[in-house]
Amino acid sequence: MLKVDRLEKSYKTGGVFSRKRQKILKNISFECERGECLGIIGESGSGKSTLGRLLIGIEKPDKGTVLLERRNVEERRVRQGDISVVFQDYKSAINPFFTVEEAIMEPIKAQNKGKQQDQHTVNKLLRQVGLDPSYKSRYPHELSGGEVQRVCIARAISTEPKCILFDEAISSLDVSVQIQVLELLKELKTIYNMSYIFITHDIQAAAYICDRVIIFKDGQIEEIIKINQLKDVQSEYARKLLQKLISF
Repeated sequence: MLKVDRLEKSYKTGGVFSRKRQKILKNISFECERGECLGIIGESGSGKSTLGRLLIGIEKPDKGTVLLERRNVEERRVRQGDISVVFQDYKSAINPFFTVEEAIMEPIKAQNKGKQQDQHTVNKLLRQVGLDPSYKSRYPHELSGGEVQRVCIARAISTEPKCILFDEAISSLDVSVQIQVLELLKELKTIYNMSYIFITHDIQAAAYICDRVIIFKDGQIEEIIKINQLKDVQSEYARKLLQKLISF
């Protein structure tokens, strides 16, 4: 469904006139199947978020391709409505001057959906993420962190995308709220049969929701393994990283 083929990405370093470049991603290839949750685990600075930006098409790779059902995500029409994202910083993810209803409707209007179903759609989405329809008239500053992130999730699923990228989407939430959101995500994935790319440093969260995980190191894939086989990772780095994350 989502196919990543030999991705490479580098950034210029050393100032405006410098020709030096630092390679961030090196020869990244993997696939994510329809309805699968694929985790990407790695230390800070390993290139996880850079990869995430390439997957949703907001940055272009130096080499390689990201294909969604054999179409390149660099094309806006390919990703619009079919790829959504939920970021870590939920506080800045929604326009503070938008009501909850306006925030959820933003991607739907971009899809030119019929105006007549707007009210029904927003009410349905709010209920699916565990919020009462009365929330639609509220503003972000009137909500708790967990409630704002639920609104972000409602917005992400509003176009019924084929794939959603979660970039450390629960790490800023309280532990009790994290569990609630993870359970919500599992339920929504079943309802819509969407694929998830779940970028995280939290191995417990990955173990709870993911089918497979990619162990990421210095911009490269160290290992890809099914979640129920984590104890059998082969590389020394993967074993040390998992031990470190579990103890953390």
